[in-house]
Amino acid sequence: MGSDQSSPEPSPPTSPEPSPPPSPKVLPQEWRNGPWGKKAVDLKFVKDYKPFKKDIQLRFMLYGPVGAGKSSFINSVESVLRGRITDRAKTDGISGKSFTTSYKAYKIQKGGPGTHYPFVFNDIMGLEKDAGNGVCVEDIKLAIKGHIKDGYNFNPISTLSANNQHYNRHPSLNDRVHVLVCIIPGSIAGLQDDSVRKLREVRLAARDMGIPEIAILTKIDQTCPEVGSNIQNVYKSKYLKNKIEEASGVLGFPPSCIFPVKNYHSELNTSDDTDTLILSALRRMIESGEDFVNDL
Repeated sequence: MGSDQSSPEPSPPTSPEPSPPPSPKVLPQEWRNGPWGKKAVDLKFVKDYKPFKKDIQLRFMLYGPVGAGKSSFINSVESVLRGRITDRAKTDGISGKSFTTSYKAYKIQKGGPGTHYPFVFNDIMGLEKDAGNGVCVEDIKLAIKGHIKDGYNFNPISTLSANNQHYNRHPSLNDRVHVLVCIIPGSIAGLQDDSVRKLREVRLAARDMGIPEIAILTKIDQTCPEVGSNIQNVYKSKYLKNKIEEASGVLGFPPSCIFPVKNYHSELNTSDDTDTLILSALRRMIESGEDFVNDL
């Protein structure tokens, strides 16, 4: 015999809580005032720059993990200043090992042959996480002090000895490094703990010597699609803002000393927006180096 009681009506399904709208990847306002429109001013500053102290050329030494874009940055600066794409500092994006094996200084031609800008870039072997690979941290410290001569082939397993022909026993002010430039890739999450330790060790050595430092965040067009499609999004990109904060937290650079740039790598011609970011970083390097030299 059936029951007269009817089954309770099922309650209507509850609507899921509306999820918050996704955060925009490009902010409506720049989180740092971009250098847009200042290319001509910064280019004139670089072209007109003359060190206050006679017979001094500023020395910028680039260091960082393998594949970060050290050599590409040198090429990009030269491309900006010469108005055409150059590739004197050879690069290799295939092997995963440092393509730079020796200590080499790059001067950039200004005007006719034999005339150069009053600054040089020193490229070194990249840092690697594994012992026995990449440049020795102690060699970087020697180079900062001016003890390594141009052409020295880095030995990943031993540092330069004082009796080596490439050891400079009595470095002049010109031989010393005046600005230390850390080149880090836009996706710094890929840095291994050991690489971070080595980068920090170099930074602390420079700090103890009073040498100014800046960091260059490279490959921003490859790691952030919004910047890849429009480079003027660089200071509106939430991704790059977070990466700069991450680099600051991991390596200790103040955010104001970290400059995002796009290196030239596949282009056939230079562009104003790419030039503008590179010149902004270069101007800070020159100003920091000039202040350091004048304080000595």
